[in-house]
Amino acid sequence: MRKNILKEFRDSNSRYNLIDSEETEESKNHESLRVAGIMKESIVDGPGIRYAIFCQGCPHDCEGCHNPSTHSFEEGKKIEISRILKSIDENPLIQGVTFSGGEPLCQVRPFLNLAKEVKKRNLHLLIYTGYTIEELEKRMKKEPELEELLRTADHLIEGRFVQNLRNLSLLYRGSSNQRIIDLKEYFSTGEIIPCENIIINS
Repeated sequence: MRKNILKEFRDSNSRYNLIDSEETEESKNHESLRVAGIMKESIVDGPGIRYAIFCQGCPHDCEGCHNPSTHSFEEGKKIEISRILKSIDENPLIQGVTFSGGEPLCQVRPFLNLAKEVKKRNLHLLIYTGYTIEELEKRMKKEPELEELLRTADHLIEGRFVQNLRNLSLLYRGSSNQRIIDLKEYFSTGEIIPCENIIINS
């Protein structure tokens, strides 16, 4: 069972030093993300060895959320995208990047720009969101950058965590209502076809 993510950051301070850096003039003047923490090497936030970014701020307030500390939009720290990319580039073992939270789709523009750079590096990109794909379809009609972000990513794990549907046997998910969506297939066919696994194409 996954422990509290923020506790993992604090217990491994030397490895996850991005989260404990002070906000600088550079972070104020350059494009940045507000994050709760970063796992430089994760094997539980998607397939393979992954660089997982947990953003700060979430509007869903799911009962039973294992990281309620990520809900506030005022907490966390701002980290420049350039620093995140430098950190990713330092590890040749990384196979993919995961955007998690918090709610990544509350910071669409910076995550879009980061996503473009991630794909330039031929890394798999997985996004977690509390929004359902049906809710996102409505948003995409008014938010072209959101659509571009989802088209850039490879897979989406969507839906709020529902306490009474909690199921620890599910792959990469916490409750049975949450679905894995192959975004390439979704935008190609226009059909919502959940999948049970995520395969990284070599």
